[in-house]
Amino acid sequence: MVYWRQFSQAGKFCRSEGRAGLKIFRQATLAALALSLVKIWNSMKIIVSLLIIVGLAAPALAQNATLAAGRQLYEAKKPAEAKKILTQIDDDHKDYAAAQYYLGRIAYDQKEYEEAADFLAEAVDANPNVADYHFWHGAAMGMDAQQSGMMRKGMLAPKIKTAFEKTVALDPQNIEAMNSLVQFYIQAPGFMGGDLKKGLEMANRMKTLDKTRGAMAAAEVHLADKKPALAEAEYQALLKAEPGKMEYLIALANFCLGQKQYDKAFAVYDPLLKKEPDNLPASYQLGKLAAVSGQQLDRGEAGLKKYLQTTPAKDQPQPANAYHRLGMIYEHKKNLAEARKCFEQAVKLDPTLKDAKERLAKLKG
Repeated sequence: MVYWRQFSQAGKFCRSEGRAGLKIFRQATLAALALSLVKIWNSMKIIVSLLIIVGLAAPALAQNATLAAGRQLYEAKKPAEAKKILTQIDDDHKDYAAAQYYLGRIAYDQKEYEEAADFLAEAVDANPNVADYHFWHGAAMGMDAQQSGMMRKGMLAPKIKTAFEKTVALDPQNIEAMNSLVQFYIQAPGFMGGDLKKGLEMANRMKTLDKTRGAMAAAEVHLADKKPALAEAEYQALLKAEPGKMEYLIALANFCLGQKQYDKAFAVYDPLLKKEPDNLPASYQLGKLAAVSGQQLDRGEAGLKKYLQTTPAKDQPQPANAYHRLGMIYEHKKNLAEARKCFEQAVKLDPTLKDAKERLAKLKG
């Protein structure tokens, strides 16, 4: 606009100078027009460039927001909504691996293990450097194998082993992956990769990170290797370091129960109960021992009744479990009417207790 005002004024001057002045005016006008067009063209190029940048960035920004939203919905336990959002992330996007990981976790939580393994395999292929992707891929394949026939088990076994080994290689502190490897070495036949020697080596490595879990894992390896004395030594070593710790007492008592050393199993709790007669976790465990072994039934019954007079913490056996065990004690005592009442109460409180449901159905005939 400045240019045009200036040339308007110049025009008046040039017209006053006759034909020569008009020629000068036309030339100046054309020059001003050309300069304006150049400035407009440069401005348009800048605008177009900005539009292109925004256009290219918008999908990436949208997909970043999509991953964040999907993750938040997954963590908020809204799997259907999370899945709907996460499936929008394309396979050429940088967040594709993470999206497939969360889709795999959703399928795993829903017990769709084969589908979960497929999603997690995609995550691993897209980004093989994330330990969690390998771990959950191995976990999903492991659960799938448990539900499959021998042929599929044989096909999955080396993949499961590789997944957990890769997890530990990427994250040497990942004790969950180490424990999973121990379980694999114990459970898999030799021709599928099972190896008790490697299992014990991994269990001992676990001890450097968590002495309790490492010792428990080592005990499992010794039992699988038919060396119960070495397994018991692992539990005794834990108790020697921390006498009276309930977790260790339960582990030792359950070991003795599995070896059918019933008197020894009950005796595990005696020092604690002598010191703390009203110790509720020990009272429940006595009831459980009595229910499973058929020994010391009166003592077990009293322990469970005491336990049922309280409200246990969430991480303790719940009333449904206590009624289940009490029903088993009444079965041993041939008091079937009371056994039936206990099983009914157990199933009412927790319909997922399969053994209680089966025992109740048997009593009902």
